[in-house]
Amino acid sequence: MDGRQKHLKDSLQLRLSLWLTGGILAVAVPAAALSFVAAYDEANELQDDALRHVHALFDQHRLVAAPLRAADSNPFAGGDEARVVVQLLPSQPVPALEQRTADEPLQQLAALPDGIHRRTIAGTPYRILLQRLSTGERLAVAQAAAVRDEIALEGALRTLLPLLVLLPLLPLLVVLMVRRGFRPIATLAGDIDRRSEHELQPLAPDFLPSEMRPFVTAINRLLERVAQAMQAQRRFVADAAHELRSPMTALSLQAEALADSDLPPAAQAKVATLRSGLRRGRDLLEQLLSLARAQSSPAPAAVRVSLLLVFRLVLEDLMPLAQARNIDLGVTSDIDAAPLASEVDLLLMVRNLVDNAIRYTPDGGRVDLAVRVGAEGIGVEVCDSGPGIAPEERERVFDPFYRALGNAHTGSGLGLSIVAAVARRLGARVTLDYADRQALAGLRASILFSR
Repeated sequence: MDGRQKHLKDSLQLRLSLWLTGGILAVAVPAAALSFVAAYDEANELQDDALRHVHALFDQHRLVAAPLRAADSNPFAGGDEARVVVQLLPSQPVPALEQRTADEPLQQLAALPDGIHRRTIAGTPYRILLQRLSTGERLAVAQAAAVRDEIALEGALRTLLPLLVLLPLLPLLVVLMVRRGFRPIATLAGDIDRRSEHELQPLAPDFLPSEMRPFVTAINRLLERVAQAMQAQRRFVADAAHELRSPMTALSLQAEALADSDLPPAAQAKVATLRSGLRRGRDLLEQLLSLARAQSSPAPAAVRVSLLLVFRLVLEDLMPLAQARNIDLGVTSDIDAAPLASEVDLLLMVRNLVDNAIRYTPDGGRVDLAVRVGAEGIGVEVCDSGPGIAPEERERVFDPFYRALGNAHTGSGLGLSIVAAVARRLGARVTLDYADRQALAGLRASILFSR
């Protein structure tokens, strides 16, 4: 019940449909009842007019009606299908009438004034017209009330039938109309949902109702402010990294010169620590510049690039790092493929994946590169024998500076962020999985390009 109430409270479309349906029913049901009563009364009036017409026919054409006999318990029994019966009342009282009881039909009818009456005779209700002919005699024109009610009810229901058929369809029509009215909003929501975080161009409000345009205008102003803030942030990161590169290079040169001088062993150890810190700082600056370029600069012209060529360049660059830790680094596939991309972007993505794998693989482990070609497209796989990444952290590791908990390995936390940013720019997809699913160990990083 709570879920239904929450859905009713949160859904404007549902509330509008219920209110419109309730309003239509609140008007339609009383209107149907009034229409039924009016049609029923009109049918009865028409049948009363029919009794008057029968009387007029007998009066104008001097038709002879059967006289009412005092011995009849029901003088109107045995009529035709419509049970319209005509009987002639005697103009003078019947002598035997004085000895009869007051509840007998002849005495009842004789005592009634002229006009239309409703009386029950022998257990059967009748509608009776009593009126004098031009000859002075009184004529009784009667019709069974059950037949009259049946005819009136059929006429009233026939009048009500179109509304009864339409009434159950009204809620469905209301829901369809409301849903159609909200369709531009659903289209706008789908357009926004399909955008990436870099697509901050204004929304087009032309196809929306006028009531929604101020809302879209406010969203466009917000998108403009967000775009300006993101641009300022990226420009700051790029400028800061670029400005820090020159003093960092100068410090590295000074550290190199200091290391070549004649220093005591204790000083040499401190200089080595300083050089290592400066090297990590330079790597971080390069990563920051790469991330800024991947997030802000447009994608270079796409061409067909050989993946084996990219693998060879990456191995030449990172093989010394792998050999220093006795890691087996190599290519396991014997096929080549050429996705549509730029060589710079491919090299940047594969290099960061391999560098990340080497850093998190223990000494004596292995890192394998492979090309995969299938129905979905062309893929690049980098597998390592490290600890892997838990499923609940696989989305977070693409955030800048995020590092998986429990890892003491050095790194900037930007490698996978750069890979994700370049992949989005190229329209590729990056996925992470265990290299060994049974042991829940190792990391398999895959990049999938469309053919």
